[in-house]
Amino acid sequence: MEIKVSEQAAKWYKDELFLENEEYVRFYPRYGGVGGRIAGFSLGIKVEEPEKAVASTTIEGIHFFVEESDDWYFEGANLNVTYDETKQEPQIEYPEQNN
Repeated sequence: MEIKVSEQAAKWYKDELFLENEEYVRFYPRYGGVGGRIAGFSLGIKVEEPEKAVASTTIEGIHFFVEESDDWYFEGANLNVTYDETKQEPQIEYPEQNN
């Protein structure tokens, strides 16, 4: 699994969550919501440090990651987070992994 976060999306998270450099943002599956990869779930975020990250990236001084225990949600897919200029919010995509 691979995580990609655009600079604009990282800046949005940094501003909206009042993050400082070297802080962590966890992506995780949460029950409920709309637009998730698996019916009945959506992608949540938490500001917390990783215990056992399965994938991570650092953009704009912020460490974005997915815990190993949440890997089931992304199985066979990557996580791409871009910024939607029209909606002025992050856009989440789950492209298939290249084997």
